[in-house]
Amino acid sequence: MKKISLTFILLLLSFSGCVNKHGISAKYYSDCKEYYDLQGFYHKDCGEDDIVTYKEMIDVLKTKETAPQGNVW
Repeated sequence: MKKISLTFILLLLSFSGCVNKHGISAKYYSDCKEYYDLQGFYHKDCGEDDIVTYKEMIDVLKTKETAPQGNVW
């Protein structure tokens, strides 16, 4: 049931958003913040405008429903 509802939601989101390399977002090109910190390491922060990322989609599909433990009644 979760997979069917997730598929339906993702289908609706794909028509309402743009599919890019990060996932489904409000814009096709993500606004990325690129900067160097004080130690000289490069940082790139992207994906703040993402609705659903591909990593979140995979995590939901991999989760398994646990069987009830013990007596249900």
